[in-house]
Amino acid sequence: HESTSTKTSMTFGLFLPSTHATKPVSETTPALFWLSGLTCDDTNFAMKAGPAAFAAAEEQSIALVLPDTSPRGEGVPNEDSYDMGIGAGFYVDATEEPYAANYKMYTYVTEELPKLVEESFQVGTVKSISGHSMGGHGALTIAFKSPTSWASVSALSPICNPTHVPWGEKAFKAYLGSVDAGKAHDATELLKGLQASCFDDILIDQGNNDEFLANQLKPEALMAVGGPQKVTVNMRDGYDHSYYFVSAFIADHVAFHGARLNKAQGKLRASSSSYDFSATTGKPIKCKAMVARGPKQPLTEEEITVDPPKEGEVRVKVIANALCHTDIYTLDGFDPEGLFPCILGHEAGCVVESVGPGVMSVQPGDHVIPCYTPQCSQTSCIFCMSPKTNLCPQIRSTQGQGVMPDGTIRLHDKDGKDIFHFMGCSTMSEYTVLAEISCAKISKEMALSKACLFGCGVSTGLGAVWNTCNVETDSSVAVFGLGAVGLAVIQGAKMAGASKIIAVDINPDKFEMAKKLGATDCVDSSPAKIDKPVQKIIAGEMTPWGVDYSFDCTGNVNVMRAALECAHRGWGESCVIGVAASGHEISTRPFQLVTGRVWKGTAFGGFKSRRDVPILVERHLKGELPIDHFITHSFEGVEKTNDAIHALHSGECLRAVVRY
Repeated sequence: HESTSTKTSMTFGLFLPSTHATKPVSETTPALFWLSGLTCDDTNFAMKAGPAAFAAAEEQSIALVLPDTSPRGEGVPNEDSYDMGIGAGFYVDATEEPYAANYKMYTYVTEELPKLVEESFQVGTVKSISGHSMGGHGALTIAFKSPTSWASVSALSPICNPTHVPWGEKAFKAYLGSVDAGKAHDATELLKGLQASCFDDILIDQGNNDEFLANQLKPEALMAVGGPQKVTVNMRDGYDHSYYFVSAFIADHVAFHGARLNKAQGKLRASSSSYDFSATTGKPIKCKAMVARGPKQPLTEEEITVDPPKEGEVRVKVIANALCHTDIYTLDGFDPEGLFPCILGHEAGCVVESVGPGVMSVQPGDHVIPCYTPQCSQTSCIFCMSPKTNLCPQIRSTQGQGVMPDGTIRLHDKDGKDIFHFMGCSTMSEYTVLAEISCAKISKEMALSKACLFGCGVSTGLGAVWNTCNVETDSSVAVFGLGAVGLAVIQGAKMAGASKIIAVDINPDKFEMAKKLGATDCVDSSPAKIDKPVQKIIAGEMTPWGVDYSFDCTGNVNVMRAALECAHRGWGESCVIGVAASGHEISTRPFQLVTGRVWKGTAFGGFKSRRDVPILVERHLKGELPIDHFITHSFEGVEKTNDAIHALHSGECLRAVVRY
């Protein structure tokens, strides 16, 4: 691009994580700016440290911005020296000739480039900075000079006290006119001037075999400052100044920044989450919804009326809805409780618009996840009081009838005719009404376009492992069906410490993601690939007696039997998660149970919704529970729900999120 700062053409590198394509249009992807060292350009980091850095950035869902180290091109002043001129801009704004016209790298990195990537790529409203050698000097000084502009700062082998080393003295004299002028760009001097801590920590890694350590880098000067700002300096035995050193520790730095960038992004999200619902409170709302008029029919986009909430009810604005196979199961006519016309959808992130009389746990403006498994928490409810189950029956009968707890309906079409509720949620509508006991209040720092995943499938898979079966460290596990629920089971089993995780599916294209999440073995169970029942392969060939835990995530009763029969003789447990079509029954030889196997099922993974869903959200915000990988498709507008259904049918979709 043509730079207004350097008055030259400038090139920069940009890595975007896969989540960038599915992020809300209202948000930008957090970014780590990386500043390279002497002699480098925009490509060195990508070529020499890229594999480790890009994988770490993908895991953290952050972008990497890789600027050049100086202006370049015809007419740009240069010196026949590696430490001055082109490739050695030192991240300052030169004031001395002949460099003053072009060498404006401080302005370029701190103002022009951040603005450019934010406007052109929706990247970097929240940003951090790091670098190596001269770039480490640039990162530290830029962050110290404008700490509120950066979420975090780190450096590898930085020039810590440039006014007292040959590289810095030479550069400051040439670019700024004197070494003394360089104190404004000296990390040690700037650190001395800090009156308060600006960052929770500053991470610095330095090799103790670095040939420039004593006479050019001087980390001891920075370490001697003390003061209120915490600085962590790791001296690494055996490492020199090269990019091998950077490559060895860059993943640590990306993770360091990723945690802080995502936390800062969450705080920005929470501070900007404000809605004025005064005009609609207490009044019917007309909005768009996708109505299921009958089984096996496309949803129709309609204007509906959503009544105000009654006692114990909450009306919400739906921000995002993730499509779940249970919605399709009902739409295809397999649900014995399926009622039409209805508004489907039960995996959503919402904002409370208004509340009915008696509602105490949420208020307008709160962020909530609707939960089809409610939690009344009343001391008289033996289910809520028991640690053995999450199946609160308080509103189960009315929920199954497609009505609110008082037996009436809040959703109506343009002719005033009732539209049934679905699973107590009906989130394929811009507004809907929920029972208070179905609302899990969550942190506003969590993006609702991601939070929706905790409303069903992901929570169910994780909870089946952690709650229903309580999988132990070093257990063996088999997972049948590698949709979002099955992959969540694999992720949960890996987090629980399972040592052998067998992924089973008839689509081998799903094995790559399964392995990324923790699967140790994969089995293509399609008839063309195996010559015996898959349970005999798992129990007999892959293991001597079967696995400790097996999970069916298909809803196919034959697969449920296979899952049971590959469970370990004497103690194996098999958990049914998938929902079978109406009228189907499971079967096995009683001897399978007599010989010690346990057959059990789970709903919503055993999580008590209003208590546990907020905890899952907090674990995600802390970086302990990544879920971005489940979102493979993203759509804008409730009217795009049929497109999301088509994506789900394609076999290549885990979760399609529709943002309203």
